[in-house]
Amino acid sequence: MSVVPAEVLPGSALAVEEPTATAAELGPRARLWPCLAAVYRAQLSRARVARIPLLFVATFQSVGIMVMMRGVVDGGSEAQAVVAGASIVVVAYVALNLLAQYFGQLRATGGLDHFATLPVPPAAVVLGAAGAYASFTVPGTVVTALFGCVLFGLPLTHLWILLAVIPLAGAALSGLGAAFGLLAPRPELATLLGQLGMSAALLLGVLPAERMPEPVRLLRDLLPSTYGVEAYARTFSAHPDWALVAGDLAVCAGVGVLSLAVATWAYRRAAVR
Repeated sequence: MSVVPAEVLPGSALAVEEPTATAAELGPRARLWPCLAAVYRAQLSRARVARIPLLFVATFQSVGIMVMMRGVVDGGSEAQAVVAGASIVVVAYVALNLLAQYFGQLRATGGLDHFATLPVPPAAVVLGAAGAYASFTVPGTVVTALFGCVLFGLPLTHLWILLAVIPLAGAALSGLGAAFGLLAPRPELATLLGQLGMSAALLLGVLPAERMPEPVRLLRDLLPSTYGVEAYARTFSAHPDWALVAGDLAVCAGVGVLSLAVATWAYRRAAVR
């Protein structure tokens, strides 16, 4: 005689129905802007430790350049180029040099694996880190611009243009710096590329364009920081040509979008390796 469980009997009151299979519901997809804000706050908190040395080095370097150039430049358009170029060098120091080092070390030490496990879009990682580092350039850039205007006797009327120049030039240079760090096979090469880019922005941005030979001028036009320098320098005149200023800022914005897109692609490429 065999024993049959009561649950399988057709007429049994204990018979139960088979559970129906339901598809597992996925969580909502991570949105870009909340993730960007979270990465920005985290990177800002991390970089805050090095804020004072960073501001001192970047600002002292640019102020020293202007003091040195004061002995060979008296005023006019050359002084405008020196002050505008030295101010943007503060942005280039962080966006090109330090950001390239940061992403180069992050890739070499496996830090990208940590970000790859988080539900964060790649664009949020790149933009958040670039924005956090670029934020520290604002005080140094303003101090450099104020000191340069006083040193060379330039007007302070349109100093507010830095509110547009800093983020747009910073975006263009930050994208290049992040791409250097993410594409370089070794962190030493990323550091070298960042320093070369910063040196190019320094030499080609601070020196007056009219004193450069034609081949060097063409090379200068390829640097995205040049258009931030030109936009700021144009505002020193008594009646600035705002159409040209807007055109220079538009070039910075376009290069910024392109360079940050390349940096995002480089992040995806480095994170899956």
